[in-house]
Amino acid sequence: MNLKIKLFGIVSLFLLLTVVSFAQEQEEMTEEQWESEMAAYKNKQASLETEIAALKTDIDNLKAMDLQDPEECIDELYQLVGATRNDVNNYRKAVNELDGKIKRKEGPKADRQTDLNALKTNKISALPEFYNKVHNQMQKDLDNWVEAPTEINYTVVKGDHLWGIAKKSEHYGNPFAWPVIYQANRDQIKNPDLIYPDQNFKIPNLTEEEKSKYEKLRVNYKPAPVQ
Repeated sequence: MNLKIKLFGIVSLFLLLTVVSFAQEQEEMTEEQWESEMAAYKNKQASLETEIAALKTDIDNLKAMDLQDPEECIDELYQLVGATRNDVNNYRKAVNELDGKIKRKEGPKADRQTDLNALKTNKISALPEFYNKVHNQMQKDLDNWVEAPTEINYTVVKGDHLWGIAKKSEHYGNPFAWPVIYQANRDQIKNPDLIYPDQNFKIPNLTEEEKSKYEKLRVNYKPAPVQ
């Protein structure tokens, strides 16, 4: 019982202190200050109501506008450069293919520059989707491309043969490409089975077509069964 009385007394005291504190806060604000605060809140409310009204007006105006279909806007944009959607799709494909070749450094570099120049002269390159990529980014990548020499030289040592020279990793890494070395050095090689120490051969780079050709030969090669 005594415990209940004590708890009741503590709660009552807390409520009393809260009321007194609130009353003191109210007493600290004069009537003029209170009226000033109320006027400020009313001004703020009026300002917000004005902003809401303006937003509602903007919304109503937008609803009333006859906005053009975005797809029609795209078609009109393409018409400005004399292109159809199909033309743009084909151009996009050509850009992506060339961009991949440049990034992979699929040479010759001069051929890639010719390809890029062709894309630049196409009016479709003026479209926002392509302009920066074709006229700036891809050209920058091409300018930064340091092309490997078109050929290197190799001095024959004892025990060499065209098959082994072509197989070297610093050359082709594919022995089936030996005819390329033979054709590039016909002035020195009379018989592809006979080469001699100290002969200096040109080892030209393989074209993409040659790489594909000799790689197929390598993959499909099946050695004769041992008797």
